[in-house]
Amino acid sequence: MKNIILLLLILLLAGCQTVPPYSGPVLPSSGLRVPGIQHRIEAGQTLWKISQIYNVDIDDILRLNHISEDATIEAGQILLIPKRLAASNEQLVKSSSDDFIWPLKGRVIAGFGSNYHNLMNKGINIQAQTGADILATRGGRVVFYAANFGNFGKTIIIDHGDGLRSVYSRVSDIFVRPGDNVQSGALIGRVGSSLRDKNSYLHFEIRKGALPQNPLFYLP
Repeated sequence: MKNIILLLLILLLAGCQTVPPYSGPVLPSSGLRVPGIQHRIEAGQTLWKISQIYNVDIDDILRLNHISEDATIEAGQILLIPKRLAASNEQLVKSSSDDFIWPLKGRVIAGFGSNYHNLMNKGINIQAQTGADILATRGGRVVFYAANFGNFGKTIIIDHGDGLRSVYSRVSDIFVRPGDNVQSGALIGRVGSSLRDKNSYLHFEIRKGALPQNPLFYLP
């Protein structure tokens, strides 16, 4: 009887141990047969570029590596790529020519998924001086313009033709209109403000269909 009670106490204590906090992607051990290969992130690489090289969906990489939508990645980090595919020369060229660029240079003052003015941030806010140039993050077609898009002020949306769209809000001068085709790095507007918030910054989003993505997974 005493042995049974002692065993129950040991099991109870074992179940109450604190689970260590998650500290990054966890790769399966060599004993687990998971189709895929390991990829070490190089300096300047983004999840978007890696997904293009291996021709896999960025969401599959996030799920397999247990990376949350608001996480950050770093050079040297190991990722498990869900499909064992060799990168062709065509894929490598595409991944370079189709890369996203920063719409402007500045400090990110509110990250993806953060609480900003009591609202969930579905993009990033990039601090900049009023009148700073805003560039197209990637080539595409302008599909939306609003002179006053609610709390976001003047807003532009560019469709990149592969299910991804970029959103630029709090714009002052606008140099494009719906239907315009723009190249990556083209001047599309200048930083302004909105009626709700007079601070000077660009609100920038990347959307996959209607779903917001973490822009830092796409920007170098």
